[in-house]
Amino acid sequence: MFDRKRYHQFIAQKGIVAESVGFKSDTLPDRLFDHQRSAVEFALGKGKAALFLDTGLGKSGCEAVFADQCRIETRKPSLILTPLAVARQMKRECEAFGVAAEIIKADGDSDCGVQIANYERLKNLDVSRYGAVVLDESSILKSFMGQTKRALVEAFAKTPYRLAATATPAPNDHMELGNHAEFLGVMGSMEMLCRWFINDTQTASQDWRLKGHAKDDFWAWVSSWARAASLPSDLGGCDDGFILPSLNIHERIVDVDLTDGEFDGLFRTPDQSATAIHREKQNTLQERVKAAAEIANAHDGHAIVWCERDDESAALTEAISGAVEIKGSMPLDKKEAALDDFAMGRTRVMVSKPKLAGFGLNLQHADCQVFASISHSYEQWYQAIRRSWRFGQTKEVDCHIVMAETETGIWRNVQRKAADHDRMKVAMTKAMLGGQAESKRRAYGRSSKIELPDFMKGASNAA
Repeated sequence: MFDRKRYHQFIAQKGIVAESVGFKSDTLPDRLFDHQRSAVEFALGKGKAALFLDTGLGKSGCEAVFADQCRIETRKPSLILTPLAVARQMKRECEAFGVAAEIIKADGDSDCGVQIANYERLKNLDVSRYGAVVLDESSILKSFMGQTKRALVEAFAKTPYRLAATATPAPNDHMELGNHAEFLGVMGSMEMLCRWFINDTQTASQDWRLKGHAKDDFWAWVSSWARAASLPSDLGGCDDGFILPSLNIHERIVDVDLTDGEFDGLFRTPDQSATAIHREKQNTLQERVKAAAEIANAHDGHAIVWCERDDESAALTEAISGAVEIKGSMPLDKKEAALDDFAMGRTRVMVSKPKLAGFGLNLQHADCQVFASISHSYEQWYQAIRRSWRFGQTKEVDCHIVMAETETGIWRNVQRKAADHDRMKVAMTKAMLGGQAESKRRAYGRSSKIELPDFMKGASNAA
């Protein structure tokens, strides 16, 4: 007789999981928190893994220890790639964990076992020298067919050990997961889409939907090569000390002349197109800069002022006492030095764009942030506020959103994305935790010899 339950158990054993090609270490530093130790042990055991740990959970420490352990195992140097100006911070993190590391700009700069470089320096390096690579803030892999993503995938295709670390990726951006899997050599992005997703929009878009019946299997697969956590308890750690002080959002709507400029109708009512937003930011620049400068000048501690345009950046720097401007056109070394000066508290106010300084930096000494301009990008908003609202912050963080009445639609869109992200993040973490519990299932491997399971043999004999 056919046993449906035993058949489903048989099929369940055939789940696709990532191959383990790593090793076990008994010499991990005592300084690791329990959740960090769990994450590092998993990554070392897999050999090629991703750590999706939310901001402030100590990804840098995990990266430092992983790189050092791989150095010992391979007897080759390990490379840690970081965003701009995070290299010095990463070096300090390595030192805190007893890991000897040096910052390099090109081959031959150091023979240290763990070497750190900004992503911008990758073209100057011979990556074949390294036994392991770590991508810090690996959301740089976000673009599906982007030039940076392709360069990283191809450069490290033969590197034995790989680690990608970033805050929990956007749960609705499954391609970011696919790009991580491709970089790690687990599965190609397109193969992932074909296996678990469907493009049923009846358009030529890149909007892919996770098949309903494939949800559990997909997350079990992700959990076979990644670990995700919003709090230490998600990985068996203790949440004490990781519950953050309040984040206080203050909206500041400035008065602007709605009859100024070219428009049809009684008042200026711009749409949400890129051209209209650009024009509106020009029209409201003076009012927003004045309000943002008042807030920053009134604050007696360190502050971060975010903007979107070069003209905003220049005007803010001039209007704010003790402000240092960090912009894309600055020479790389000067930019790194300016970011490090603010990170170390040597300057009072930093004026920059989220896409330049909003990723990777630990800026807990700044308990005031001012958004003199905002965009529709939720990722840039989230990453920017988490520079100072993160583990180690002892004060409440005040975040001021300065906008004209005509720009409130942008802020409402960011808030909507934030609510969607929070809901989906909870769902993702729950699914990942379930997958993590099941991720020890035996990987399926096709055998040259086909053998029926016992219950099917019994059914055959009975016939």
